[in-house]
Amino acid sequence: MIRILLIFGVASVLAIEPCCFADDANDATHSFTDADWPWWRGPQRNGIADPNQTPPTKWSADENIAWKSSIPGRGHGSITVVGDQVLAAFADHDREVQGVMCFDRKSGKPVWTADVHKGGFSTKGNKKASLASSTVACDGERLFINFLNAGAVHLTALDRSGKKLWQTKICDYVVHQGFGSSPAIYKSLVIASADNKGSGAIVAMKRASGEIVWKRERPKTPNYASPTILHAAGRDQLVFTGCNLVTSLNPMTGEPFWEIKGSTTECVTSTVTDGTRVFTSGGYPKNHVSAVNADGSGKVAWSNPTRVYVPSMLSRDGYLYAVADAAMAVCWKSDTGEEVWKQRISGKAFTASPVLVGDLVFVTSETGQTIIFKSNPEKFELVAENQLGDEVLATPTICGSRIYMRIAERVEGTRLESLVCISKVAE
Repeated sequence: MIRILLIFGVASVLAIEPCCFADDANDATHSFTDADWPWWRGPQRNGIADPNQTPPTKWSADENIAWKSSIPGRGHGSITVVGDQVLAAFADHDREVQGVMCFDRKSGKPVWTADVHKGGFSTKGNKKASLASSTVACDGERLFINFLNAGAVHLTALDRSGKKLWQTKICDYVVHQGFGSSPAIYKSLVIASADNKGSGAIVAMKRASGEIVWKRERPKTPNYASPTILHAAGRDQLVFTGCNLVTSLNPMTGEPFWEIKGSTTECVTSTVTDGTRVFTSGGYPKNHVSAVNADGSGKVAWSNPTRVYVPSMLSRDGYLYAVADAAMAVCWKSDTGEEVWKQRISGKAFTASPVLVGDLVFVTSETGQTIIFKSNPEKFELVAENQLGDEVLATPTICGSRIYMRIAERVEGTRLESLVCISKVAE
């Protein structure tokens, strides 16, 4: 399956400090709180949430729902939460508009809608793809979002009120399965990627202006991974998988630290690390999970043929946790790849990535079942199962003891998409 609908590390941590980044003279430094989720896979970019929060472990359509709001069209990007704003990319097929919606965090009421592209829609690609599969990234002052439109991928910056600040073309794009790469923020830069069969590229731009700082051409093959900033082997690395390569770049300059052959052609997942190794996975033309030493030695520490094609993995305390596309939860030792346990779980297929809160792993199936199990390296330990909606392809966002879930329901034969806030107490 292809996470072109994507929803889509940094070393695994037990406690998350407020995330901040240093900027150039044109950008003030911004700090996020533990209650924020500013970009794809959260503050640490690895799917690990603030461990001190207490989100519900039980919910249904009638239980522990704080609010529910409609989102037009179809989109699979995850939800971004910063301050009192909840943000979602959308693709409204009736109006043929791609854009960003902002909701009030407390009430769920729509605050503003920013139309980014009008027209230029294409229905080519995998049936599970959407035209709003990227996740909004926020640097505190601006919002950044990628869209495939009219045969090209563009990154657009908005201010916090939805006003368009600038837009930069990443490259032309030949659709194979779809597009869903999310932008990554690093210091004064915002970084976007658009691998495809035409003219793929990874591009870093100034957050303030959209001016291109560096651009790296990519092989002409389809691929769907997002650029991921990891701290591994003692330095920050932009690690990118796919196109039959595992690539590490200096995120400030685009210069290569190292690059080896070893991934499959088409990858979807966002890489994670234990600080020593980076963990990659892919599903076409072959399935693989592998651990590559992050020191530039080119050594592959271990690999196996498990199909973890779409859901990204979790790395914690020397163990790697994954949910295979075909509903199998797995735990490996991160240094050797030894399989500790494997367990079939509910749900026929998974696209959403797991989120870790304390010692609990939350993962949602394509049919709306959220399975919660413990990150226990000794055995699989089921905590709860919950059902909400008929279809879920976006990774849930968990922050401030609330779960923000993008769901779809069939109402009288019509697919309707909603943003749901799950909370123990509806405020």
